Amino acid sequence: MHRSNAKRRAFLAACDKAALTRPQALATLLTSQSLKIAGLTTPPQPSSATTSTKRERRKEARPGELLEAALDLFVEKGFAATRVDEVAARAGVSKGTLFLYFPSKEELFKAVVRENIAGRFAEWNSELETFVGTTSEVLRYCYQVWWERIGCTKASGITKLMLSEAQNFPEIAQFYQHEVILPGQALIRRILERGIARGEFRPVNLDYAVYLVLAPMIFLMMWKHSVGACVPDAQELTPEQYIETQIDNILHGLCVRPEAPAASGAAGTLLSDKPSPPPSFARSRTP
Repeated sequence: MHRSNAKRRAFLAACDKAALTRPQALATLLTSQSLKIAGLTTPPQPSSATTSTKRERRKEARPGELLEAALDLFVEKGFAATRVDEVAARAGVSKGTLFLYFPSKEELFKAVVRENIAGRFAEWNSELETFVGTTSEVLRYCYQVWWERIGCTKASGITKLMLSEAQNFPEIAQFYQHEVILPGQALIRRILERGIARGEFRPVNLDYAVYLVLAPMIFLMMWKHSVGACVPDAQELTPEQYIETQIDNILHGLCVRPEAPAASGAAGTLLSDKPSPPPSFARSRTP
C-alpha cells in the first residue's frame, strides 16, 4: 500500500512537470490502471519486417487477382466492352498498378488465355506420353480432364468471346490460333495417330477427324455461355452424359471392328465397310 501511494505521488509529480491539471492526471492514471486490471494493454506494433513480408505477399498475389478479375469481365462483357479500369477496380487496385504488370488490354487478355488454357498443353502432352491404357481410354480421359479444367469453368467463355470477336481483333485472333487452336489440334491428332498406330482405330483423314473430337467441346461451351439461354429446357442437359454419348458415337466410328460376313443382295451392300457409290456416279456408268 505504501509502495502504491509512492508510485501515485511520483506519477502526479511528473504530470505537474508536463503541465497537466490534477483532474487530467487522475484521469490518465485511472485509465491506465483500469486497462491493466482488465488485462488490456496496447497491442504491440508490428515490426517493419512483418509489414514488409505482408506487403511482398500482397504484391505477389496481385497478378493472379488481376487475371481472375479480367477473366470474369472478359467472359461477362466481351473483349471490346471490357475496360482496364473496370478490371483494376474489381481487383481492388488502381489502373496504374494494373499497367505495372500488363502494359495493355491485349497483353492482359493474352495472359488470361495462357493462365487458363494455353498453359495446360505442356502438361497434357506429358500425360499422353506416359498414359498406360488403350487409346479409347485416352480419349475418354481427355474429355474428362477438359471438362473439369476448362469446360465447366469460366475459362470456357473465352471460346464464345473468340467466336464473336476474332474478326474485329486480328492480333488477338492470331495469338489465339497459335497458342490454343494449333496446340489443341496437334494434341488431338497425336491421340488419333496413337490409336491408328496401335491398330485400335481404323485409318481416317486426320485433318477432319480432329474436328470430330472438337465438335462436342465447342457445342458444350456455346451451350453454357450462349445457346442454352435460348432453349427452354436448357437445364435438362447434363454435360457429363452428353460427353459420354458423344464419346461412344465417336469411338463407334473410329474403332476397328471385325468384318461382317459377306451377304448377298442389297443387305450385303449395307453391311459392307465400303460405301455405295453416289447415285450420280452409278448413273454415269450405265450404258
